[in-house]
Amino acid sequence: MMHLALLLCVFLILIAFSKQFPRACSSADSLIRKECCPVWAGDGSPCGELSGRGFCQDVILTDAIDGPHFPFAGVDDREEWPTVFYNRTCKCAANFMGPNCGECFFGFTGSTCSDRRLLVRKNILQLTTAEKDKFLAYLSLAKHTPSRDYVIAVGTYADMNNGTTPMFRDINVYDLFVWMHYYSSRDAFVNESSIWRNIDFAHEAPGFLPWHRAYLLLWEHEIQKVTGDENFTIPYWDWRDAEGCDVCTDEFMGGRNPSNRSLISPASFFASWQVICSRPEDYNTRRTLCDGTPEGPIIRNPGDHDRSRTPRLPTSTEVEFCVSLPEYETDSMDRFANQSFRNTLEGFADPSNGIAVVGRSLMHNALHVYMNGSMSSVQGSANDPIFIVHHAFVDSIFEQWLRRQQPTVEIYPAENAPIGHNREYYMVPFIPLFKNREFFLGSKELGYDYEYLVEPAPESVEAVLTRYLEQARQIWQWLVGAAVVGAIIAALITLGATLSCRRKRRRWSEENQPLLDSTKEYQNKAYQTTL
Repeated sequence: MMHLALLLCVFLILIAFSKQFPRACSSADSLIRKECCPVWAGDGSPCGELSGRGFCQDVILTDAIDGPHFPFAGVDDREEWPTVFYNRTCKCAANFMGPNCGECFFGFTGSTCSDRRLLVRKNILQLTTAEKDKFLAYLSLAKHTPSRDYVIAVGTYADMNNGTTPMFRDINVYDLFVWMHYYSSRDAFVNESSIWRNIDFAHEAPGFLPWHRAYLLLWEHEIQKVTGDENFTIPYWDWRDAEGCDVCTDEFMGGRNPSNRSLISPASFFASWQVICSRPEDYNTRRTLCDGTPEGPIIRNPGDHDRSRTPRLPTSTEVEFCVSLPEYETDSMDRFANQSFRNTLEGFADPSNGIAVVGRSLMHNALHVYMNGSMSSVQGSANDPIFIVHHAFVDSIFEQWLRRQQPTVEIYPAENAPIGHNREYYMVPFIPLFKNREFFLGSKELGYDYEYLVEPAPESVEAVLTRYLEQARQIWQWLVGAAVVGAIIAALITLGATLSCRRKRRRWSEENQPLLDSTKEYQNKAYQTTL
């Protein structure tokens, strides 16, 4: 009955959201004018300008030099994002956010986005039954609810005849983020026949951690909008020292199918899910983009992976070593960087010494390889919902490092990083626009914390006094007794000292002679002190 009620709830919500909203920035007019400044319904002006929420402005790009990793220019839509598509976008003021500045930035709420809030992400294995069921229901809802605000591009700008023939498609909320992860990491079409694989706007470089921090926040934000639950947070899977996939059960992210080890149990929510963007070689051959078409079930075979590449899941000791590394990034700012916190946590360097290794996948990468299926392909890895709880924990390790090392944003590389990863580069493919540096800061400033990192609140003066008074009440009899005994001992000591002084005075008066009675005796005696 519970599952039936849940399905009915999902069905009713789907009906409510079945009508699509206009995508102002996906029209030919917007593409030809290269302007994405949608109207905010609250006051009828672009970017909510009449209400002071934001204004339409030119996109100003950084002039910092990219590294030599991508030796081309003008061949990929993601270069100098988002100017291939739009030269003007909304610049939101104060704490406003969104394509039209109609939403609140992370960590703020209220009609004027002036109220601060702090949400706490919890360990998925410690959720209550109600919290766990809600999380799974929200994932299912996101998978079956069309996005109201976003569409995906199913062709390059050149395919769109430089904007005159828009090529966009609707997509559900969950798959929107699968596509975003694919789009940021897809290979580049260099010319009519060449593919360049050494390009990634979200991995293998300094932007890996800030990009995924923004990505998870946006994903969380979209779920909050779909469900109307402003307090929803992504749970995390603490995989330190795990001997297997603790979350691979039907109670959580889906157990193993008894008739096919590579599929998810039919008793799980996720058994019926279809993946998208999982065939990069096919897209490269046809020189097309992933268009969101279903491509089959989620593949997952945890533990049946190449153990020479990933011998085991990461340990607490390895996490501690990562967090102890003082340098966020080092030359060459890619998968070959040594003593780099980012590269070690990402999994391209040995978490026992920080030295880059070839042919092994460790730390963050280890979880992807271990799952041995949809998670093991970079471009399509977000299809498996384990991706979310895994990356939430990776983000928490990033948070540990930020709190311990207390870095300034200036240590984030300003130039010479791989394309898309310099400090001032706009993250691909986010609109609203975000720069890498904007998410190189503590989670509390972005409105969230992790349950296992929450610091206890300092006690108030009243609480401290109450606690000490309670302790004093419990031991007051002993305190009074100790005081009485102490007084008696002090009195006896004083009395003894008085009697001793009187005896000495009587002896002095009876003998009546100096301490040194003659010069001769003084010279023959050693000087002695009596303590």
